[in-house]
Amino acid sequence: MSHKHLNVLRAIYQDPPGSNIHWREVESLLNHLGAEVEPAHGARFRVVLKRIEGFFHQPHHGNACDKQTIRAVREFLGRAGVSPSSYENQKD
Repeated sequence: MSHKHLNVLRAIYQDPPGSNIHWREVESLLNHLGAEVEPAHGARFRVVLKRIEGFFHQPHHGNACDKQTIRAVREFLGRAGVSPSSYENQKD
């Protein structure tokens, strides 16, 4: 995993969640992890990772995700078995 993706993953798991995580960074991380990210209705996106399905809203105003979205992404990644510790010692 690249340093940039690992930093985004760490930021998602930071408590309290940061408010400066951009949707394109989250989407890039999800794609890197092998998730299927596809548009759903409106600003919603359907994400499937390791047979776990989630729906997320892309930010409407600005690029940064709100804290509620980051919490939802964190919960989704946790259900899929993805955490920063699982990638800390791996190289690209």
